[in-house]
Parts: sequence; C-alpha cells; structure tokens
Amino acid sequence: MLRIVDLTYRIEGRPLFEQASATIPTGHKVGLVGRNGTGKSTLFRLLTGETDVDGGEIVMPRGWRMAGVAQEAPGGPTSLLDTVLEADAERTALIAESQTASDPMRIAEIETRLADIGAHRAPARAAEILAGLGFDADAQARPCSEFSGGWRMRVALAAVLFSEPDLLLLDEPTNYLDLEGSLWLEQYLRRFQGTMILISHDRDLLNTAVNSILHLEDKKLTLYTGSYDTFEKTRAERIAVQEAARVKQDAQRKHMQSFVDRFRYKASKARQAQSRLKAIAKLQPIAEISNEHVAPFQLGEPEELSPPLLALESVSVGYDGREVLSHLDLRIDPDDRIALLGANGNGKSTFAKLISSRLQPMGGGITKARRMRIGYFAQHQLDELAPQLTPVQHLMNLLPNLREQEVRTRLGAAGFPRFKADTAIGDLSGGERARLLIMIAAIDAPHILILDEPTNHLDIDSREALVLALNDYTGAVLLISHDPHLIDTCADRLWLVAGGRVTPFDGDMDDYRRLLLDERRPAAAKAKAPKLTKAEERKAAADRRAQVTPLKRAMDDAEKRVAKLHADLAKADAALNDPDLYDKVPSRVTIVTKKRADIARELEAAESAWLEATEAYEAARLEIERSAT
Repeated sequence: MLRIVDLTYRIEGRPLFEQASATIPTGHKVGLVGRNGTGKSTLFRLLTGETDVDGGEIVMPRGWRMAGVAQEAPGGPTSLLDTVLEADAERTALIAESQTASDPMRIAEIETRLADIGAHRAPARAAEILAGLGFDADAQARPCSEFSGGWRMRVALAAVLFSEPDLLLLDEPTNYLDLEGSLWLEQYLRRFQGTMILISHDRDLLNTAVNSILHLEDKKLTLYTGSYDTFEKTRAERIAVQEAARVKQDAQRKHMQSFVDRFRYKASKARQAQSRLKAIAKLQPIAEISNEHVAPFQLGEPEELSPPLLALESVSVGYDGREVLSHLDLRIDPDDRIALLGANGNGKSTFAKLISSRLQPMGGGITKARRMRIGYFAQHQLDELAPQLTPVQHLMNLLPNLREQEVRTRLGAAGFPRFKADTAIGDLSGGERARLLIMIAAIDAPHILILDEPTNHLDIDSREALVLALNDYTGAVLLISHDPHLIDTCADRLWLVAGGRVTPFDGDMDDYRRLLLDERRPAAAKAKAPKLTKAEERKAAADRRAQVTPLKRAMDDAEKRVAKLHADLAKADAALNDPDLYDKVPSRVTIVTKKRADIARELEAAESAWLEATEAYEAARLEIERSAT
C-alpha cells in the first residue's frame, strides 16, 4: 500500500501540506480533488521524488513501478505505435538483446521472459489503446513529428497506459482529449488493475473510474470511500454534523466559562470553578470547515425574438477553398440547448465559427433574426488576452462608454473582487481567465451563446456554477465540450459532426457512449461469440452470480461494521459534548474519551477492510461484465 505519513511541504515559506496523512491500499483507484492552487500537482511531484518533502515521509512497496504523463510530448521520426511500444522498457531491452544474443541458454531465457510478459501481444494492445484515443491504423504508422502538440500528448498518455505501472499518476488526462477520447478513457481506467491516483475536474470520470476520493483541503488529506457524488454527499453531512458540534461546544464552553467568571473567587464554589476550568482546557476545539463560495456566472437575459434565431439552407463551409462541412440544413430556435458531438478534426469548431460569423459560408444561405446577438467563447482566446492588462483595463477598452465604477461592479458580480480586478491578466489562473472570457462572451446578453470547451480550466465547483447559469439562461446555447456531465445536464439536443455533415443524433448520451465504445473496440473483440442455448445462458449467468455472491456478502458485512462504528463514534461524541458529563460525573470524561479513541482506531481498520472488500467485488464484477460481452 501507499502511505503518506505526516507530510509537510512549503513553497517560499507558504505551507501546502502540514502533517497530512493518508493510506491508499494496493489496487485502489483514487480521485485527488481540491480547489485550484491547493497543491494537487505538487503532491504528484512529491510522490515521484521530483521534489523533496520538508517533513514526514512517503512509503510505498519496494520495486513499485510508477508512471505519469510527461510534460513534454514525444516527437521525432518514431511512429506512434513504436513510441508506445518503447514505453515497456523491459520488452524493448529484451527484444534488442534477442537480436544479438548467441548463447542458446540466454536466448531461451529471453524468449521465456518475453512470453511471460505477453510481449508478442504487445503491438495489438498498443494499437488498441491508440485507437481508443482516436488514432486509426494509418495514423499509428506515421511519425510523431507530423502531429500537433495536443495529439502528441495523447500519444504520451497512450504510452503511460500501455506500460501498466504499479502506481499510475494522471493529472487532468482529459485536457487533451475530445469527448470521444474521454468516454473511452473512463472505460479503460475502470478495468485498470493497478493502483491509480487521478487528478481531474471531470465529475463523470471521477464517478466512473475511481472507488475513493482523496480530498486536499486546509493542508490536510482526507480519504473518502466511494465515487465523487458519494464524497460530496458524505462531506456535506460531515460539515453539517461538525458545524452542529462546534456550535454546541461553543455554547458549552461559554456556559462553563460563565460559571467560572461568576464563582471563581467565591470560596464555596472555588473547586467547582477550577473543575470547569480544567474541563474547558480539555475541550478539543472543533474547527469550522471552510466552504469557499464560488461566484455565479452572469450570462444576462436577452429580449425575446421570433423563431428561428438562425437557419441554414444547403450551407457549405471550409478553409482556403476546401470544404470541411457541406449540405447543412439546420435551425436554431430560442432556448435551444444543443451539444455538438464528434471526434476532434471532424469540424465542430468550424461549425461554431460559421454560426458566430467568424467564417463565411462557401455556398448556400444563412437567415438570421433581426437584432440577434451572438456570444462566442473558445479556448484559443485565452492566449489572445493581453497579459499586461488588468481585467478592469481590458473591459474598459471593450466598453469605452462605461465608467470605471460600472466596470468594477460587473467584474465584482462575475467573481473578480477589487484585488483580482487590478491583477495583471497574465498573473491570473487559467480558471480565472476562462471566467473573464465567458463574462465577455455574454457581456451584451446574447441570444445565442457559443461555448467551445469552456470547462478546461474550471474546477468542479466552478463547472457546477456554469451548469446552473446555463440552465437559468433564456437564450440558446451551442456547446462543444469533452465534459459528459456538462452535456448531460445542459443539452437537450445532440448534433453529430461526422463525414462532413452536421445531423441530429437520435438518442441520448448513453446511446452515444455505446455507439462510440463499439466503434473503438478492436475488430477481433467485435466478432460474435457462438450462440448459447437458453439452458447454457442460464447456467453461465448462475455461475457468474456464484462467483461474486461471497464477495458481495463480504462487502456488505464490512459496510455494516463501518456503519455501526460510525454510530458508536457519534454516541461517544454526543456524550463528550454533553455539559452534564462534566458537571455531574467528571470522572467519566476520561473513560468516554478513551472509549472514543478505541472506536476511532477500530473504525479506521474497518474502513480499510471495507475498501479492500469493495475493490475485490468491483474487480470481479467488471471481469464478469467483460466476459459476458
């Protein structure tokens, strides 16, 4: 298992971790979450040894192979497939040695080891991973140097997945993926057998690919069992309980302090006053859990216009005389919520530029409603902001008719208090710059708001704030995103961009997931298995259930044990928070305190057992699902 023990680390004197501890059992898949800037990526550097700890230690099994995506994308003349294959250093070295070895005994050892590590199936496995990330057979044979930086980062991710390390570290792996690649990665990580720590702001990925959440907050680490949705619910309950306990303890402390203040110097009450002073000293302060507010997105409220807002009739569009999309016959009405599906390179951004008038049609006609306004956000705009200007200066250049105080008021409502409004844009975080650009896109309450990958730099809470704003927005939305949660919660129409066309997709996101995963499965996996008789199907299903039943029972028993210990712990806390315990039976304080400590230790062990039982059950269930399909 991986153990982080009393970890302390500072950057320029500012502590990121203060005696932070966590234990991650072998084989667990953990989502590392926390606000931007709290130190998630720094923790990865500490785990890999790239950065030394200031205090505490990180302990992991001897010989563990660790891997993460390098910051520099691979390049050069090596083909994509060979680049991925080279990630398996042992296989590469053995194959090289086999070409020069002359000793028959050594040749036999090499061939045996190559067979043991599945070396001969490696090209097929590497090709399958590359295909899942969007590279067809022709692309896999081309050199890395022919691809852009974003596509080469996909190759780097493919190489890490292919290497199958004991500890896989992934930091925002979907940033360079389209929706299709993200959906494929979800399924791949579900099947990964090693230990994994994943930094992501993608709620669906955290709900699908991990079984625990490691929360970094207030320089501490807290491990929660379950998906991200379970973590949010559990943490909300914990905040409510802790806040209630804190308020009760404050009242208890004030009550005892009031007695001390009244009778401290009265001889007949002096002992009781001293007893209460000791009890006050023994009260462990209950910290107030910070729940930082996320500013809402302000998208405005456009005036009503008659439908359609925009209609395309036999439109074609492209670049330099080359058509990218053609035969476009579509319309956008007020309050439409449309998400564009399709792999990168199919023309989603081209279509968005056409709708926003950044590209003119090569043929056909576009009809637009009079007085219609369009707002447009795209990731490349982040690089076009003048880094030396402040948000105030940038907006005053865009809105010269507004007074400075009006600009500051707008910025404040959008989440830029005075000190942020006066910070150079180059010194803002990626999320803050994205928030500024979304604000600018919606500055005049557009009737159609086009958002091309708006969430790349937003944390989970900011993404939820954007979801709320889009669902309250009365204009039409055209959305391009690799975040399935954003599409699921905001879009009610799906358009598929493929084969040079844009057509309505007849289905929901679950249908699209199934279609995509089937398309990206290797041909051999699509071959139909021999049809079983009904009796054989019933027997096979019964055998599968028999395999997982004991594991399910062990998981349920472990969960009941955890629930009982949580209840016992709550009773002990309630007793310790009861003022009568200190007033009437102070001798029991020590007994109850010791009992609580024993329960807490038992609970920690029980939660570890629950994690292990859950992982065993999920692994068996996934294996059965794979064999069934």
